[in-house]
Amino acid sequence: MTTCYVTIMRGLGPEGRVALVRFDRGNAVNPLSPEAMRQLRAASRSFEDDLETSVVVLTGNDKAFSAGFDLKDAERREKAGMGLGEQRKSLRIGPSMCRAWAEMEQVTICAIEGFAIGGGAALAVSTDFRVLARGAHFRIPEIALGMNMSWGSIPRMLQLMGPARTKQAVILANERIEASDALAWGLVEHLADDGKAVEVAMDLAVRIAAMPPIPVKMTKTTVNRLAGALDDLASHMDLDQFTLTTTSEDSKEGVAAFIEKRKPRFRGR
Repeated sequence: MTTCYVTIMRGLGPEGRVALVRFDRGNAVNPLSPEAMRQLRAASRSFEDDLETSVVVLTGNDKAFSAGFDLKDAERREKAGMGLGEQRKSLRIGPSMCRAWAEMEQVTICAIEGFAIGGGAALAVSTDFRVLARGAHFRIPEIALGMNMSWGSIPRMLQLMGPARTKQAVILANERIEASDALAWGLVEHLADDGKAVEVAMDLAVRIAAMPPIPVKMTKTTVNRLAGALDDLASHMDLDQFTLTTTSEDSKEGVAAFIEKRKPRFRGR
């Protein structure tokens, strides 16, 4: 029996136009297993024909938004020996999940407690707005694991932060991006006291939901299409870059060092 990791509450806020989507695996890291990502993708797609909801708040649990892709997940280990074609197919779930959230008609707000790491950060930047608890942080360890940052997230971060900060965030963010820096860089739009991220996000959702829904949706679509007009050109190779980098010796070393809790030794091969 499949465990349910995602719950949806609809009918909140003015005229019932706000929904709250909560991703919670019941632990302190809230990792993104393939099944969790399928459920998150299904949650976003469940709003496709929903004419009543105009704002969706996405959050994790009280300890974490998400630590990102679960490197210890059993399904991932089972697929490690697949051929290239099968690997590419299995790896589509991450970018597909993020794209589903990015393409929603409803305005989306991500409420983050604890941390958003790797794939968790990629999911967060797929939403329209981000509310970060003051004691929370971002971290993007993919390069430190010998991989590329994928899931279409680099163009989205580029729109938020500009080229230099995006390079700093992706190349050096195995180091933490604390809340104050995330706000200053434009990675998030609002800070909240610890434990209050959902509350602040819901306040913003209520303000947006009080506006006429149809022009709000039209405006979001127009802004996103203009800002992201070249995104496909930049991110279409994400999947193949990820597949390629995970076959490198550096990637195997990076993942092993992470699991063994030691400093990696990269050799550029």
